[in-house]
Amino acid sequence: MAIIANTGANKKTARADDAGLVAVLMGGNSAEREISLLSGQQVLSGLRAAGIDAVSIDAADKLVEQLLTVKPTRVFNMLHGRGGEDGAVQGLLCSMDIPFTGSDVLASALAMDKMKSKLLWRQIGLNTADFVLLSDKSNWSAIIKDLGKVVVKPVNEGSSIGMSLAASPDDLRAAYEQAILYDSVVLAERYIDGDEFTVPVLQQSTLPAIQLQTDRAFYDFDAKYVANDTRYICPVNLAADDLNRMNMLALDAFNSLGCEGWGRIDIMQDRDGEFYLLEVNTIPGMTDHSLVPMSARQAGISFEDLLLQILFAKAMN
Repeated sequence: MAIIANTGANKKTARADDAGLVAVLMGGNSAEREISLLSGQQVLSGLRAAGIDAVSIDAADKLVEQLLTVKPTRVFNMLHGRGGEDGAVQGLLCSMDIPFTGSDVLASALAMDKMKSKLLWRQIGLNTADFVLLSDKSNWSAIIKDLGKVVVKPVNEGSSIGMSLAASPDDLRAAYEQAILYDSVVLAERYIDGDEFTVPVLQQSTLPAIQLQTDRAFYDFDAKYVANDTRYICPVNLAADDLNRMNMLALDAFNSLGCEGWGRIDIMQDRDGEFYLLEVNTIPGMTDHSLVPMSARQAGISFEDLLLQILFAKAMN
């Protein structure tokens, strides 16, 4: 089910009048700072084009002082990664009684933590790939024997930062040593050989899914933000029943974590047609390479209207 865009001039004017002063949080100090700055600038420009009184705040320094000085009516949170996507800034904004876009504290923390979200999904019967936590004492050979080829991930990073593939014990140790530079908790997840999809969610409805194709080993940071040869297929070439199953899995994953407003769920389909949850992104990118705006366009929703729906999503639910 897709969101139907309401692009009437009167509706947009009313929304702009209701918004007050919107502060777009961007930057910060996470490993995803540069992507957050790009996303934030896109959002800032789009809000202003929609008639919103909007300013930017770089959260890298003295965030509380900046918020007290600016006194925003509400915040459009475009902080990617730790500090902005993990519940920390959400808790701050709650304590300052400033409304903000996206999910609240607990949902943000759960979605950011790939291990906890996977454990929760396992408990309620949602399909996700087998995994194991890694440490410097891990038995690399036993893990490869048990899981086969794996994807090694820092538990609390996004944008594929610190991720790599491993098909041998030596490769697994090297992948762990790379990932541990970004997080103290690292997992190895069974590699799913198949097709990768992402399903945006807006106001409790799925937007058109996108299939991601790259000639790289996997959909890594460069494939997401740098390469011009990554292929995005939207609408996807899935049978109606498969598409419905995938969309329902995405919504179930989103709701199981208590997410609100908007987000994006990454999913794999193996060669037998089974779908597996990878992760939920509670603050997806909004750069010119980003997927939520691409999906929204397929649904007939302009970038400006997408921003307005995100900005007011909680009030509409």
